[in-house]
Amino acid sequence: MDLRNLELNETSGLVCAHHHLYSALARGMPAPPRTPQTFREILELVWWRLDRALDLEMLEWSAKLGALEAIESGTTAIFDHHESPNAIEGSLDVIANACAEVGIRVNCSYGVTDRHGPDGAKRGLEENLRFLAQGGQGMVGIHAAFTCEQDTLLAAVELAQQHGVGVHIHVAEGVDDIDAVNRLRGLSQESWLLVHGVHLPDNHGLTGHLVHNPRSNMNNSVGYAAPQRLGLPVALGTDGIGAAMLDEFRVAYARARECDITVTPELVWEWLEGGYQLVPEAINDRVVWSDEPIDPWRLAYHTSIRPLSVQIAGEVVVSDGAATRVDAEEIRAKAAEQAKRLFSALETIY
Repeated sequence: MDLRNLELNETSGLVCAHHHLYSALARGMPAPPRTPQTFREILELVWWRLDRALDLEMLEWSAKLGALEAIESGTTAIFDHHESPNAIEGSLDVIANACAEVGIRVNCSYGVTDRHGPDGAKRGLEENLRFLAQGGQGMVGIHAAFTCEQDTLLAAVELAQQHGVGVHIHVAEGVDDIDAVNRLRGLSQESWLLVHGVHLPDNHGLTGHLVHNPRSNMNNSVGYAAPQRLGLPVALGTDGIGAAMLDEFRVAYARARECDITVTPELVWEWLEGGYQLVPEAINDRVVWSDEPIDPWRLAYHTSIRPLSVQIAGEVVVSDGAATRVDAEEIRAKAAEQAKRLFSALETIY
């Protein structure tokens, strides 16, 4: 962002380049049947159970809550990657409409996978197709190469090419997906979002934007991506742990600094700014913060700064720290009700 065109306490809107809005209801969820010992078990015992429990009503309020918390954090654009295998049809509309109501920019995709058989993969592809064909702002989602047959990968890539959009895919997040580099080489394009990349080799040969999610990678104990080594444009995401991008910037800096004492906040700020290559419109959004000046070195160690107002496409969506278009208390109350439904459903899924 060009700080010369901003007041001392202003930034452009921040971009979350990888989110899972359906995870907003997950906080406080029941413990898994047993303690996961590996990343694969975290997926199987936590997230793949959660997505099977979702219905469209849960998704609506989860997306509204996630969108609300995003604008309250100064984030004005989200790339959402969604999966709800028992509520696929119409799910991307639910997310897009929820975000539109709150007033945030969103790019939606459904994560195609063969985990639920050929019919599940087909329905995921159809949801991406339906949403894009009706003019939705989106990409084609793929969960990850290791959960897809090659025919499914090729079908998703073809669908993205037909609609002139990129592919949004988890890549080499854990060791289970270490072969992703071989399966995706020759398929990936500059328009793709390559999420994580923890286990990509330096000479990976892929193209696209690398989306770095340091807090999630630490939480899942999958390792450190060291994104600067990969030779790709970098943006920051959260992998569903909210959308407070200044928080993610600080975590990204601390994690990079732990690995390399010469890393400076300017490098990590460039990663945060990488989101503007994906959503150029967000550059013209405005966030007024509670302190000044806005400087990467100050923000790397400043944990109490907060947005006072947020403007998206010329409309003030946060004023004096409060959302203007929606009733925040209602969203939080309805989301809490849906979280209880979700937790009850989880008790029946093993």
